Formats: sequence, structure tokens, C-alpha cells
Amino acid sequence: MLASRRFFTGLALAAALASLAPGCQRSKHADKKEKPVKNSDNNQAPALPPQSPDELNAPIAKVDDVTITVGELQAQINRQSPYIRQRYTSLEQKREFLDNLVRFEVLAKEAYRRGFDKNPDVVRTMKQVMIQKLMKDEFENKLKPEDIGEDEMKAFFEQHADDYNKPEEVRVSAILLKSKGKAKRVAEEALGAPGSTNKGFRELVNKYSRDDKTKIRGGDLRYFASDTKEVPKPVVEAAFALQKTGDVAGPIAGGDGFYYIIKQTGKRKAIVRDFESVKRQIQNRLYREKRTQAQKDFINGLKAKAKIQVLDDNLAKVRVDTSSRGAPRHH
Repeated sequence: MLASRRFFTGLALAAALASLAPGCQRSKHADKKEKPVKNSDNNQAPALPPQSPDELNAPIAKVDDVTITVGELQAQINRQSPYIRQRYTSLEQKREFLDNLVRFEVLAKEAYRRGFDKNPDVVRTMKQVMIQKLMKDEFENKLKPEDIGEDEMKAFFEQHADDYNKPEEVRVSAILLKSKGKAKRVAEEALGAPGSTNKGFRELVNKYSRDDKTKIRGGDLRYFASDTKEVPKPVVEAAFALQKTGDVAGPIAGGDGFYYIIKQTGKRKAIVRDFESVKRQIQNRLYREKRTQAQKDFINGLKAKAKIQVLDDNLAKVRVDTSSRGAPRHH
């Protein structure tokens, strides 16, 4: 029972009492700007002599059935930054820090007496902290990025070359027409030839284009490379011949029953990267994938051992409040 209470005190109630924990209290020196601690002898403090288990386990305070030991107080102080640790070197300052620990335990004990250890929010917080510690304990040292070997990275690079090397691409919008004569007139209008009205290309698409699939996108054919099969080859060649964004060409016989008037809307330069330039990126990617898979396998293994039952009839009774007011809290 005592161990359970200490566990709840240390995990589930820690967040609620964090503002009262040591290190969060402002000392009389807290208004000073924190500066790096300088020591003589190349800024290295002298090594402290080792302590025996008996010394570390020696009690320095008791709060009912809870004992605060030398090791516990020492660990709490040493978790602080070097600047803050310098404040707690004298006996009086150590007593000040200890008082914060005592206050923490007193409040935690009262919260426990009132049944907050059974509060759903506290229980869930405890479970979340336990899960974090479980996953850290299970995976922190089992797999590291440096475990991914050079051969594996090279094989991945070769198999996914398209992810790291991109050809030059161009983006155009197009007006598609069935009549060559009408396509010529619309091309002149798009080019802003003398005697015609220079309207926005999108407006011309909406007014003239006969292809509903591209018309709904304002004529956008999206980015494509020179070897694409999605756009007729004559149109691809004309698109890559355009020199700058805004240039217009056409009409172009696409060979698919349409005449195209196109306008360049963007261009991407080719990207060429060798293995050495992306090696670390690949290493991290493989590490993340392996770690994710390992976690998935671990969880699936636990689920396979557990007795899990899902009652769909009752699941259907769960009501989801989609209003902005939010659902009432249940205790």
C-alpha cells in the first residue's frame, strides 16, 4: 500500500504539485540573471568522494510513514541547473530545499486522503507516465541510428533513387479546343494580340475549354517531367520550350483530338544528389521506420497476450458531441 501511494505521489500528482516542487520556488537570489558557474582548474569542480549505500539511505526527515533520505534530497538538488545548485551548499539552504520536499509530501498525502489517486484524470496521468517510462525502457538502447549499416543505407538509396533525384519539371495551364480555327483565335486572345482583348488565362479556360477534367482546375496540368505519359508529347515539348513563367504557346495539336493553348505557370530545376549527400537523411529515415515497426510489434505482442473484448453494441451507444460547447465532465 505504501509503495502504491509513493508511486501515485511521484507520478500522478507530480504535475499538479509541480509549482511547489524544489527548484520552482524563487529564492532570494532568483531576481539575478543566471550565469554559467565558473570554477578554477579549467572550470572543472573537484570530484566528490563516493558515498556508501548506508549514507545515501540515511533518513533526514519523516512525514508520517514517508521517509526522505540523504540520497533522495541529494538527487532532487542535483537535478537542478548548476547555477541553482550553487544556492544550496550551506546547511541552512539545504534545510530550505528540504522544507519544499516536506511541503510536497504533506500536500500529496492530503490529496491522497481525499481520494484524488482514484480520480480518472490522475489515474490516466499516471498511466501516461508509466507508458512513457515503459517505452523508453524498452526501446531507448535497443536500436540507435548508428546501428543502421552502410550497406543497408546504400541498398535503400538505390531502391528509392527517385526520392532523392528529380528531373526538371514544368507546370502549365491549358485551354483545350476541338476546332483548329477557333483555337487560333483563342490563342491570339491569350497572347493579347492587337485588336483582341487580353483577358486572364483562367477566364479564357472557363469560357472556351472543352475538357471538363482540366477546366475544373482552371486548366492546370500540374507539374510534369519530359518523360510523362499523362500529357501528349507535342504539348510536353511545347511546354519545355517556353522560356519563362507567363509565356503562352499554341495552338498545339495534341494528337488526342484536342488543340492546346498553354501558359507556363512554373518550372522546377532538376535535383541530383549522390549517396554521400543524403546518407544521414537515409540513416535517420531507416531508424525511424525500424523503431516504429519495433514499437508496433511490441504492442501487437502485448495485445496478443491480453484478453481483449470489444462490445460493438455498446460502442454504438457512445455519443459524440460535435457542438462547440463541449461535453460535460463525468467524475
